[in-house]
Amino acid sequence: MSGRVASVLLGVVVMGFFIGKSIRKADASGSGPIPAATTDDALAATPGKVKAVFAGGCFWGTQAVFERVKGVVDTTVGYSGGSAATATYDQVTTETTGHAESVEVVYDPSKITYGQLLRIFFSVGHDPTQLNRQGPDEGPSYRSAIFYENDDQKRIAQAYIAQLDAVHAFGRPIVTEVSPLKGFYRAEDYHQDYALHNPGNPYILVCDRPKIEALKKEFPDYFVEYSGKH
Repeated sequence: MSGRVASVLLGVVVMGFFIGKSIRKADASGSGPIPAATTDDALAATPGKVKAVFAGGCFWGTQAVFERVKGVVDTTVGYSGGSAATATYDQVTTETTGHAESVEVVYDPSKITYGQLLRIFFSVGHDPTQLNRQGPDEGPSYRSAIFYENDDQKRIAQAYIAQLDAVHAFGRPIVTEVSPLKGFYRAEDYHQDYALHNPGNPYILVCDRPKIEALKKEFPDYFVEYSGKH
């Protein structure tokens, strides 16, 4: 994954990431978070656990955002979109497997809704207008995708994308793929909580730390500190 290997110059990472982000922010309508989903489920009456799978570029940053969201019980980075036989880092980096770097989010539906998770995903998790890339990272494994578990998730996701496009929430059309979840395959151990365990990594500082800060600023009611799994 060219954007993350040690030999890549930090200047290239900085330029690639901030060009993408500046286009997104400059073209967005208004300021602050994008609109909330008008099509959504109500909060559940009782606690529970529901799974949702999102892909938004490097899974380090996507996980770093969702594990700091109030109501999220657990997160796991992995691969979705391809087969179990090709769900390894070395194979996914060839960009031939059909997999996207993904994050499985387990959340309590009595504390946060699927639509609210989508709002965070589109607002600070990644740039949904970039096709098969995020900032300095290029290839279909970095694509923007929502892998839905059921028809309800599909309905809410498709309605929200249509809503955002209708109000021109971004300066360009959303290219996020909405596909059925055929499988989620856990990534190697060293990828889990990578941003947390490697805070000084230049890629984390440039590409992922700003996402955490944006979450804290734009969604203070949903932001919680995270210090790792217990």
